[in-house]
Amino acid sequence: MQRSMDRIDPQRRSENMRRIRGRDTQPELTVRRAIHARGMRFRLHRRDLPGTPDIVLPGRKLVIFVHGCFWHRHAGCRLCTTPSTRTEFWQNKFDANVARDTRAIQALGAAGWQVETVWECEVRVPAVLSCRLDAIFDEA
Repeated sequence: MQRSMDRIDPQRRSENMRRIRGRDTQPELTVRRAIHARGMRFRLHRRDLPGTPDIVLPGRKLVIFVHGCFWHRHAGCRLCTTPSTRTEFWQNKFDANVARDTRAIQALGAAGWQVETVWECEVRVPAVLSCRLDAIFDEA
């Protein structure tokens, strides 16, 4: 059995990972506040749509995913790191996430929805987020 270089025991690591939320994350809340401040209303986490988009603007036929750079593999981003232990496990997990994202985006596009992704690194800088939202809503 290969010994892990992890400084935290497996039970504690499992508890930490279990606490990671899939919705209402800080980046998502920041994007929601910025969209709401623009006077737009939206729906959240519509389970009847492929991929359960984070933000849905039905009148514009627009969905927005707010993705974490680590979990969804934002290419070229400094936040897109790969753990040095259990690399095969992590690579399989990341590949499955990206494949699921791709399937959801394709299904939404085929259903006539405009799909946008806002990355965690874009949310961290208010000016970047503002420009990103300007680009999204100028297109819609």
